[in-house]
Amino acid sequence: MESFRSLTVTQRDQILVEQQVFDIFKTFYNLPPSSQSFMLELQRENHVEYLTKGLTGLGPSFCVLDANRPWICYWILHSIALLDEFVDPELEDNTIDFLSRCQGPNGGYAGGPGQMPHLATTYAAVNSLVTLGGDKAFSSINREKLYMFLRQMKDASGGFRMHDGGEIDVRACYTAISVASLLNILDDELVQNVGNYILSCQTYEGGISGEPGSEAHGGYTFCGLATMILINEVDRLDLSSLTDWVVFRQGVEGGFQGRTNKLVDGCYSFWQGGIFALLKRLNSTKGVKPIPLGDGEGSGEESPQTTASSDAAGEEGLNEDLSLGGSHSEIGDQNNTSSQVNVIDIDHNHSKGHANVEPLFNSLALQQYILLCSQELNGGLRDKPGKSRDHYHTCYCLSGLSVCQRSWLEDEDSPPLPRAVLGPYSNLLEPIHPLYNVVLDRYRGAHEFFTKS
Repeated sequence: MESFRSLTVTQRDQILVEQQVFDIFKTFYNLPPSSQSFMLELQRENHVEYLTKGLTGLGPSFCVLDANRPWICYWILHSIALLDEFVDPELEDNTIDFLSRCQGPNGGYAGGPGQMPHLATTYAAVNSLVTLGGDKAFSSINREKLYMFLRQMKDASGGFRMHDGGEIDVRACYTAISVASLLNILDDELVQNVGNYILSCQTYEGGISGEPGSEAHGGYTFCGLATMILINEVDRLDLSSLTDWVVFRQGVEGGFQGRTNKLVDGCYSFWQGGIFALLKRLNSTKGVKPIPLGDGEGSGEESPQTTASSDAAGEEGLNEDLSLGGSHSEIGDQNNTSSQVNVIDIDHNHSKGHANVEPLFNSLALQQYILLCSQELNGGLRDKPGKSRDHYHTCYCLSGLSVCQRSWLEDEDSPPLPRAVLGPYSNLLEPIHPLYNVVLDRYRGAHEFFTKS
């Protein structure tokens, strides 16, 4: 007890979290196979019920998120799409109408009607509308005014401000460039010197910080890497040290921490896991086989997967072709190929056929953490044991789970193998476009619409 008191707060918290997680794992491994199968099952119906209820109305305790309402729409809609479900037409129309009222008169989206436009809520609103899909959702976006809003947020440093007079950081760069890319309005003016700003935020550890001189962080590292891919300057980053940094963020619990010496958190299942999805595609295009770092999949290790057998479903694989290079399109230029064509074009109908591409992280361990430690059986997912479920963690835990399930593909034309999907194969989620974190078929619908319009 005396030695425990002499530890730092961080060390004590880490020990307590490890004990909670390992108690769950110990209980799991002592259960009979039938009970193990149930614990590893993704509770789809309960998650959809929890999410849909959140989209129809939230209690007074959510008033603190009044300036984040488009985010709530995105977290819920994206989670529902990952579960291969849809909202009913009336709820869809209501969401489109609400987001339209969040659109500022001079472009961009605010956290609520009448509030100040902000790049973060602009990203959330656009991703929500892309996820809903259809002409009504797409046509509700005023691209010309949104482009002008992005130009107004552009700073002389090369970065972007989150809002008028707001902070400049990597998150702002990503949300601006991601939105512009999705809507086919990305041009050289928006891209100018963004790469220099992102590069100034890569730290001695290899990860990327929110702003120059700060600490490397999982969310900012994802944002920085994705931005550099979108603007075709990813080779300027030190990808080797970045890879080293993110690999060592996976903790003994199986989940990821966001920063060095911090606690595991379910949301980093995507913020860190999504980095691996991007690195895998970069390695594939360069003909470089990722270095295997050890994973229970196919390595002869026993895994909880053996407790639940299932047949593979017929789903086409992912093409991970990165077509880098090319100029950025001018706004409204319908004859120029857009910049998004020159980044990642993930196509189910074509494959490079990379064999035995081993993941750079232990994807089974991460899936185990998500299913056993983050999942609440009555619906929703959470940060860690002892925390409450919420829509944010539900969104990013499910996004990370989708990434995990596709981290091990021997043939990109094939569906994920059952051994790569922890628990029953019915746990398989919809694939995402890893640059934008929107479900792949929803991205394709938006890409087609905005390329033609």
